[in-house]
Amino acid sequence: MTKCSVVIPYYQRDAGILRRALASVFAQSHADFDIIVVDDESPCPLDPELSGLSAAERARIHVVTQANAGPGAARNAGLDAVPADSAYVAFLDSDDEWTPDHLRIAVENLSRFEADCYFASISGGDAFYYHFGVSALSQVTQVARLHDDPPIVEIPDIASVMLKNWSFMHLSAMVTGANLFRTTRFEASLRLAAEDVLFFYECVRNGRRTILSDAVGAMRGEGVNIFHGVDSTSPLFLEQQFNTWVALDRLGARFPHGADDHASIEAYKQTARQQALWGQARLVKSRRAPQFRQLAHWAWRDPRIVTSAMRLAVGKFLPKAARP
Repeated sequence: MTKCSVVIPYYQRDAGILRRALASVFAQSHADFDIIVVDDESPCPLDPELSGLSAAERARIHVVTQANAGPGAARNAGLDAVPADSAYVAFLDSDDEWTPDHLRIAVENLSRFEADCYFASISGGDAFYYHFGVSALSQVTQVARLHDDPPIVEIPDIASVMLKNWSFMHLSAMVTGANLFRTTRFEASLRLAAEDVLFFYECVRNGRRTILSDAVGAMRGEGVNIFHGVDSTSPLFLEQQFNTWVALDRLGARFPHGADDHASIEAYKQTARQQALWGQARLVKSRRAPQFRQLAHWAWRDPRIVTSAMRLAVGKFLPKAARP
């Protein structure tokens, strides 16, 4: 089987964004696919986004509607709706687009190399600076080249590489096989951050094989983004950092890790603490009250944030001569 189900969570504020994403799906050179759009109570209605489609195109789309529950829950609803005859699932954010050969390259090579998980490279504008292409991985780790045209590679220890920097992974460039999409789900409670990181890690640890393509499979759009424009003093920013810490804590608990991997996880958890506390320090500096309730909830789960706060206070407010 080569049928691929495309899961698209939909929550946008501007018209035309989903229409553009769907056009890139219907332009695929791999024609054996269906589409599952999950309307996560989008403020921009879904029906106008589908109105310009032909009858044949509309017949390939299954719409799932739900009360707003966030991207992880929407993707889970999409995964639960995948038909029994699908061999693969591809994810596409509603503001992103695919290059025409994305599905063909993914399906052909997942089958050729008996892999369960595939990532292509993704491109984007200046706001997308934090992601990098698969080709850059050869600069930081051992890469095994499996195929030249298109360029397909494998990283022997991809889980450890991911824990150092997962910015080469993006959901819109990810395709999985049935061994994963029938069993692995997103943490819906982490609706503000890092549910994708935990999902990526579970897939690369539980899958038989993960392969990557240096060819660009997706292009990043500029629709709703939960990170862009969020002030570091807002409660939302603090919640995002807490979600990141929770995802990393769960990741660390679910799998056995060597010393290096454990150190990578702890380093990212400490970054989340520091980012959160710097935002709170900015509140104090501007003579506004910190978000004590959220901080107390974090401290109940993670007492180390108290130690981090004390170190920040010592470093920021005490003269150098008085610091321990």
